Amino acid sequence: MTTSGLASAPPAESRPARRRRAMGGAPEDRGQLWVYAVLAAGLVILVGPFVWMVLGSFKTNAEARQVPPTWLPESPTTENYRQLFTQLDFPQFFFNSTVVAVAITVGNLVFCSMLGYALAKLRFPGKRLVFALVLGMLMVPSMVTFVPLFMLVSQLGMVNSYAGLILPWLAQPLGVFLMRQFILGLPDDLIHAARVDGAGEFRIFARVILPLCGPALATLGILQFLATWNNFLWPLVVAQSEDRYTLPVALALYAIGENNTRYGLLMAGAVVTVLPILLIFVLLQRHFVRGIATTGLK
Repeated sequence: MTTSGLASAPPAESRPARRRRAMGGAPEDRGQLWVYAVLAAGLVILVGPFVWMVLGSFKTNAEARQVPPTWLPESPTTENYRQLFTQLDFPQFFFNSTVVAVAITVGNLVFCSMLGYALAKLRFPGKRLVFALVLGMLMVPSMVTFVPLFMLVSQLGMVNSYAGLILPWLAQPLGVFLMRQFILGLPDDLIHAARVDGAGEFRIFARVILPLCGPALATLGILQFLATWNNFLWPLVVAQSEDRYTLPVALALYAIGENNTRYGLLMAGAVVTVLPILLIFVLLQRHFVRGIATTGLK
């Protein structure tokens, strides 16, 4: 036998390898299959309600209330979407939700980043006390401050106004904590160099800090926009006329009757309501993931 023949011969399979092949694969391969199976089950649990909502928006009200329920619409119809855009003042409600969500999100991006920068990089008396108050507010349920906050808004004459819907939520403790943790990881040398060049604190914040906070700002923007867009209880109490209703409030009031709930209309409204959130997340998902991954790292 020639040397070339020996070189080209396949290596002999070891006994452990033959045993693993006979048993159906290596243990680590079976472990990966279990991981994929669990992840697939989790994906179905997460996506299932959304798919059900989209399919239900094309069902008649009778089919939506049918027991046992149907998965696919038996007689698909767009009547729910027609009612949504014709019977409801949808442009006004959508405008109200957009104004409130955008204003609160922008306010949190500005004020939370400012306070986060001060708590992370500046020295001032009471700094630790302020940060302790921020952490304490994170642990206080929002329902505890709901009634006092509404009384304050009422005494200031801001009930049934955009100011009453927006001003109480322009800075949230979660946003302050998130921005503070991210800014802590930025190098101090950049700030010292800017101060040597004669830049003030506001200029340092605007020209040095903010351009480096893209991932954290995107994360905070998505979280805050999502929370504000879906907020139901506060607009329900503060908005007392139709021209101030947001989308969740309008859908709940018009689709839920005393004796009959129009589930198809509710699902159609939910589909339309969730579309802006999905669009924003798709546009900012890379920054969102980076912000979650890097917040708190030094």
